[in-house]
Amino acid sequence: MEEFFMEMLRQLQREYDALDLPVVSEDVKVHEFMLPMPDGVKLQTFIFYGSSCGGDGAYPVILQRSPYAHVMGAYRVHGESLARRGFIYIVQFCRGTGGSEGEWDPNVNERADGLATTAWLQEESWVKNIGYWGDSYLALTGWCMADAVPDKVKGMYLGVYGTDRFTSAYQKGLFRHDVLTSWAMENAGFPVEADYMDSCRFRPHYEVDEKLWGKKIPWYRSWITATKEGDPYWQEGFWKQLREIPAKVKIPLYVTEGWYDHHLGSALKSYANLNKETLEKSTLSIGCWNHGSMNCLEWCTPEHLENSEVASMVQWFTTLLVKEQTPERSARIYLIGADRWEELPSWPVPVKENRKLYLTAEKSECCETAFSLTDTAGKPGTKTGYIYRPDDPVPSHGAESMLKSMDQVGSMYQPEPGYREDVISFVSEPVEKEFVITGKIRVHLTVASDCEDTAFTAKVMEIKEDGRAVNIRSSITTIDADFAQKTDTAAYIPGEQTNVCVEMWDIAWKVSAGSRIRVDISSSDFPQYAVHSNYPGVWSQQEKVRDAHQTIFCGAGQESYIELPVADL
Repeated sequence: MEEFFMEMLRQLQREYDALDLPVVSEDVKVHEFMLPMPDGVKLQTFIFYGSSCGGDGAYPVILQRSPYAHVMGAYRVHGESLARRGFIYIVQFCRGTGGSEGEWDPNVNERADGLATTAWLQEESWVKNIGYWGDSYLALTGWCMADAVPDKVKGMYLGVYGTDRFTSAYQKGLFRHDVLTSWAMENAGFPVEADYMDSCRFRPHYEVDEKLWGKKIPWYRSWITATKEGDPYWQEGFWKQLREIPAKVKIPLYVTEGWYDHHLGSALKSYANLNKETLEKSTLSIGCWNHGSMNCLEWCTPEHLENSEVASMVQWFTTLLVKEQTPERSARIYLIGADRWEELPSWPVPVKENRKLYLTAEKSECCETAFSLTDTAGKPGTKTGYIYRPDDPVPSHGAESMLKSMDQVGSMYQPEPGYREDVISFVSEPVEKEFVITGKIRVHLTVASDCEDTAFTAKVMEIKEDGRAVNIRSSITTIDADFAQKTDTAAYIPGEQTNVCVEMWDIAWKVSAGSRIRVDISSSDFPQYAVHSNYPGVWSQQEKVRDAHQTIFCGAGQESYIELPVADL
């Protein structure tokens, strides 16, 4: 692990060395001090500046606020490299982390502390202007104050994070374990020695903190019990305030994301909620990488990945802070399968056609362990099904919303159809002409279950001409989440037909001529999502599970189909 981090630092330095930006200071100094907040708590703060930043001048400042003291080595590389190129770099540790005073309570103190820090910089004569930069939690510390910063803050570069926390926590009532349970274990404020997978499987999960980890964590308990977007936890206080910030932001933003980053859905909502004036001077960039900016296409090594944030970040702040120019609106989108970037006026792009492919109960001619996926609905009154056993969930492999198990994130080779009895595959005929999917794929299912509530998953794939399948997108839904949206009936009645929709996050993907489309239907995707117990109610309070007999209906009058948004790119 130590060698991994050392190589990461070396790569970071190589990215700075490759910049087309002159070195103006060979000597770099570091000033460490404790910056007092209005309530008296002092935060550990580091200022990196070069010999060119002396005298009575004022200089461009790049600010970061972080809870991750263990990556101070990376902050030193950033600080020394930026200071040598004429910027002043400041990194501050959030209260209760690193050498900062106070109690570590994730999220809730960041707005006040960030605004107090920028207010201090606003009054310093050596500060010409300020740019805020951060990824993940460091982007949260920027987003949460973006609407109220003083006028010396000219813009922000915010990566792999969004302001809609519910979207990052839940999908149709099921919790994103691999992101938030793992993060809670690693950032609990005390050492957690419990096994991660045992923690995810613990029932009732509401008690996992006290019984398995050793201490109650109130903020984690709030996450795992507020399962609906309308719950007060998400509609009041900090999370409500954070969600509403994009519409109020006035400064330019550079929003950068990855197609297989677990904050993509939230980040795209944040970008879409920017007001018109701010959109006209902001940039959206989505590349083909995961939360760590690494290539996540198992089946190829792109030549045009361009996953170095350093280059675009420095260019952005050179424009804003050094040249003092206002950027123009831009959307840079990486097209998977074509290995190219598209420069677009905005995202999403207009959809030319919502192409439908129907699930049938007829065996595929090309694969005896799969059913057919066709252009027409097929024979009425047909169906297929499987038994979903919560104690034997389908392992997550090729996912978009994982952190702890990042080696399972991305577009990966998938098992052959029929690899599990509880995973039903549907395969199309070869595609005659290539086409591009842009936006949200949706899988509409007509289903029945013998349980009052249960889950359904869908994974959409491209089968390449060599016969191997790679995942494009996947997601999950529950009967409860979809049933409540379209009926006044109090609850689903087991055995009755109902409709569910598995909605997926945006994607830009070129399907090649000669490929086939495959969709797998099941009821679990663990640990990307919490395992559904097949009982109604709040998932984290369930103490037991039961098997569910699932039916998928096909054919005219009870169609199940996949909807592909197709655009001209």
